[in-house]
Amino acid sequence: MLKFCVVALIAGAGWNAAAAQEKSAVPIPQSDTSYIDARGTAHVTRVVPVPTTVSQEAQKFLARRIPDNPKEPTLAARRQGTDTWQAHAGEVSRRLYPVNIAEDKIAGVPVRVVTPRQTPDDRKDRVLINVHGGGFDSDSGSLTESIPLANLTKTKVVAVLYRLAPEHPFPAAVDDTVAVYKELLKSYKPRNIGLYGTSAGAILTPEVTVRLRQLGLPLPGALGVFSGMGDFSQPGDSQALFALDGLSGHLTPPDVKHASNAYTGSTNRKDPVLSPLYANLQGFPPTLFLTSTRDLLLSGTTILHRAFLRAGVDADLVVFEALPHAFWNDPLLPESKEADALMASFFDKKLGK
Repeated sequence: MLKFCVVALIAGAGWNAAAAQEKSAVPIPQSDTSYIDARGTAHVTRVVPVPTTVSQEAQKFLARRIPDNPKEPTLAARRQGTDTWQAHAGEVSRRLYPVNIAEDKIAGVPVRVVTPRQTPDDRKDRVLINVHGGGFDSDSGSLTESIPLANLTKTKVVAVLYRLAPEHPFPAAVDDTVAVYKELLKSYKPRNIGLYGTSAGAILTPEVTVRLRQLGLPLPGALGVFSGMGDFSQPGDSQALFALDGLSGHLTPPDVKHASNAYTGSTNRKDPVLSPLYANLQGFPPTLFLTSTRDLLLSGTTILHRAFLRAGVDADLVVFEALPHAFWNDPLLPESKEADALMASFFDKKLGK
């Protein structure tokens, strides 16, 4: 397996390199270098300015200083921090996109039901199912991924609060989502059901679809894979280039041979449900893929998109400029508003067809 080692990647906008050099204990590279060793591993330094091709808000977002700290928080601390951030970001989203939010259970699975303030008659017969992001071990999207789409599509969104790893590894999250889907089939025609997610949820979305086919159930009317992947057996190139915040923050290059994964557990990583790249994708619903050029799952998203195209699926791919993984979870960015509008427009066009 080729391993990409990033020695240094620097993003800056109007920064004073000399002044920064004085304050830093580590010499800051000022030029681009590249060396390919005998194994094909690339050792590179790149000086990457913040592009002017994105909004001013996005430029400031990209210029944030993220500590290059390899220390991982405990699972409890991660969940607490994610819950706090999601609640705050959800309130910001709700001010931008007014909706109603209720807690419920469907088929015994906890859910958040997000509904528009008013639902037109022609939208009452359809529903969106969100499977949130959060690395499979926390909830970083049941609000920020559901609120904008409920408002923009004027459609009810059911956010599945599936069981989390490591306590509940694969296929627990798939099973919970399938259970919710089966229950909703009693009230909605499959062509009027959309299934989508970001990050972990964008991985779950095709996993659930493969499982539905195995069970002989009708497939949803449309899918949204917003920064995901379909192959746990090998990492994509972008995972060796970008951290969670793109070019900022600590990066540990992937090593699938020695990596442990709380989500996959002991499952064969080429299992067609766990890794839909190895499943029969023919006849899958129309799908929108969305990613960005500094997304750690850029490779995974585009590889799975090509697999959908090879299978003859109606699959669109939108790649945003320069922004990191799941940037649309920051609801205030102009690019986030554009991404949300694209997602909403896709489901409006495809559901019920």
